[in-house]
Amino acid sequence: MDYAVQVDQVSKSYGHKAVLDNVSLQIREGQIYGLIGPSGAGKTTLVKMLVGMERADRGNVTVLNETMPNLELLQEIGYMAQSDALYAELTGEENLSFFAALFKLGKTERKRRIAYAADLVNLSGVLNKRVSAYSGGMKRRLSLAIALIQDPRILILDEPTVGIDPQLRLSIWSELQRLKEVEGKTIIVTTHVMDEAGRCDVLAMVRDGRILTSGTPQELMAHYGASNLEEVFLQAGGIQV
Repeated sequence: MDYAVQVDQVSKSYGHKAVLDNVSLQIREGQIYGLIGPSGAGKTTLVKMLVGMERADRGNVTVLNETMPNLELLQEIGYMAQSDALYAELTGEENLSFFAALFKLGKTERKRRIAYAADLVNLSGVLNKRVSAYSGGMKRRLSLAIALIQDPRILILDEPTVGIDPQLRLSIWSELQRLKEVEGKTIIVTTHVMDEAGRCDVLAMVRDGRILTSGTPQELMAHYGASNLEEVFLQAGGIQV
């Protein structure tokens, strides 16, 4: 079995506060893997380790069979952070062009990827506007486009649809499914939205820096005798419903 990501007994603290506590997980290639949990659960710290932005205090993180952090792997990883990292004084197209130039893309391929990413997030008509004039939702959509720009093997998306209208959210999830099924990409998503969690192949429910339970949505509901994932999350945390 081929794993795109392996996390082995990882712990991380900031000062005296433990953010991750002995976390282990394995993510297969070509899978949509969801990390679900409340704010402060440790999801963002975990995905930052997968990108190489944070180091574990203990344990190991392996992505595409390479120990992280590893700068050479950034070509293969598309990352959308929870906070938008954009150049407000540049236009949307200039932002996309800047980030595309960081990767090994020829001129023709760069133009094609920019057009694809902008169209996916419905920004093609406003690429000539400065990002400072974008709404919060438009900035989130641009951040998602940037995460896709170099055609990465792994997409790591931290709360990707916050502030995005329901119709476009469905369109984005449809494209994520296509990227998995047709292109074999591995997609890791953090969310606290239960209907999005149900679209993942496998879920890990995170609370207080620990993984409470994991499995497919169907397996989890069957195991806990629950009718929905919200009930699973509550029961996994010791709350009877």
